[in-house]
Amino acid sequence: MEEYAREPCPWRIVDDCGGAFTMGAIGGGIFQAVKGFRNSPSGMNHRMRGSMTAIKTRAPQLGGSFAVWGGLFSMIDCGLVKVRGKEDPWNSITSGAMTGAILAARNGAVAMVGSAAMGGILLALIEGAGILLTRFASSQFPTGPQFAEEPAPAPMSAPTFGDYGQYQ
Repeated sequence: MEEYAREPCPWRIVDDCGGAFTMGAIGGGIFQAVKGFRNSPSGMNHRMRGSMTAIKTRAPQLGGSFAVWGGLFSMIDCGLVKVRGKEDPWNSITSGAMTGAILAARNGAVAMVGSAAMGGILLALIEGAGILLTRFASSQFPTGPQFAEEPAPAPMSAPTFGDYGQYQ
């Protein structure tokens, strides 16, 4: 099985930004469909029309917000990989904290600190869960029997006619 490898950094940003937009648009579409259906006047035609209107107006906005978050997160992550010279969970945790702080910058320093803490904690939980899942999965599929030492060869008896054991 081929090992999962991420795209190189310039393309990773575009990939993560597009994936975040898609996730936000689909998730937002489902949420807005339910919300529009519930908040519309009674009658199936009104409810379906309200549902579609809510999807068309809010789902792209939510997808765009997710895309901004994903793109900024990936840019910071790639910058940290370049500066630190290695990819590890600390890059993701720091990227989450910095992304939260940057996106909350218009609301003041207190909001920046709170968003940075939430972003860092959220990414630490995600990275920790990923590490635990990887360890659990690797323990389920051992690599094979582990031998402490080479077994001693069996003593050879005198060859007889038709015994080709000496040639193996």
